[in-house]
Amino acid sequence: MIRTVLLAASLSALTLAASAFAADKPLRIGYVFAMANAPALIADKEGFYKQEGLDVDLKALGDGPVIQQALAAGELDVAYVGTPPVYQWYSRGLKSTILAKVNYGQAAVMVSDKSPITTLQDLKGKKLAGVKKGSGMDVLLRGYVLKDKAGLNPDQDLNIIDMPPGNMNAALERGIVDAAFSWEPFVSQAELRGTARVLFDVNQALPQYPWYVVIALPKTLQERPDDVVKLLRAHRKAVAFLNEHPDEANRIIADAFRLEPVQGPGGTTISPEQIVARARTRLGWSAELKPADLAFIQRLMNDSKALGFMDVDMSPAQLVDTSYLEKASH
Repeated sequence: MIRTVLLAASLSALTLAASAFAADKPLRIGYVFAMANAPALIADKEGFYKQEGLDVDLKALGDGPVIQQALAAGELDVAYVGTPPVYQWYSRGLKSTILAKVNYGQAAVMVSDKSPITTLQDLKGKKLAGVKKGSGMDVLLRGYVLKDKAGLNPDQDLNIIDMPPGNMNAALERGIVDAAFSWEPFVSQAELRGTARVLFDVNQALPQYPWYVVIALPKTLQERPDDVVKLLRAHRKAVAFLNEHPDEANRIIADAFRLEPVQGPGGTTISPEQIVARARTRLGWSAELKPADLAFIQRLMNDSKALGFMDVDMSPAQLVDTSYLEKASH
């Protein structure tokens, strides 16, 4: 009996020591380098992490699958990422937890301003620039845009070319592709330059559809629950700043993404801040995960299974936990 008590006390002490050691290290945060993930930037630039007494190591990464790989390798504790890679990797054993929403909206199909294409159905037989197969945006493109809205088979009816979004506008202008499925600020840059037009705006078809979310590993939640709450409190502050101080936030975003002025079709110069302001017509920010958001995530899960990106049925209830976000509201 005494030995059991001593063993339990020793294990408890080891757990507390491990938690204290983890808390001494920076919270490693990865985020997909997209304008929609601006809350991560704002929280850093405006000092919201520091206000919460949180030391962070913030890293910008290319896409959701890359972030999932970094989480699996133990290189990140928390991430701002699109939902599909989260549940796809969850189905394979990487049990991340979705804690909060980051944004809604962002994506659109673009064509050249000189293109004869007028409907999604016209993409049949064409070349379309997309992103890495199986990524969040790819699931949205193949499942919702092409299969549901256009009635096209994404593997047979057109040629989807994997391309960095930063290269898509040039590829459209040069005729390398007939269309591109991209996000902000790239959509607004091309639109304001007058070299491309929006063929299909996802946010008009699915108003305020959720996209990026904040996730954490079980180890992070177990060892650093207080830091997770601090992170989400900083996240809430950043979302509020974006919504309450748009002009200042636009300047921070334009600077972080090193946006250059663009020349409009009439020869007018359009500032980086104006590009961000246009992008805001397609996206916005919110931390709350609402029932409609969970329904959309379920739709993405169904599409991922139908597209062969995972082989099990899943529901948002398996990986969503908003209790930390609720604590961060106090």
